Amino acid sequence: MKRVTSVVVLAVSILSLASCDYQKYNTIRQSDYRQNDPYVYGPGKDSAAVQSKYKYTPNPALEGRTQKIREKLFGAGTIGEGA
Repeated sequence: MKRVTSVVVLAVSILSLASCDYQKYNTIRQSDYRQNDPYVYGPGKDSAAVQSKYKYTPNPALEGRTQKIREKLFGAGTIGEGA
């Protein structure tokens, strides 16, 4: 009977720890040293970052390899085909 009671107490304590916010305050407040950097966050609040606007020229030598990787991951077909 003691063993059953100890197992129940252990189960209840594990469930209570799993359901509470015991890591709620486990955060570090840090200042962002790039807070006003337009390269990272863009020139305005609703604009895209400068680094996301870069367009790179495609390398035709890698197209075959890229297509093989796509076929391996997603199966044979075209990119814009849908489900």
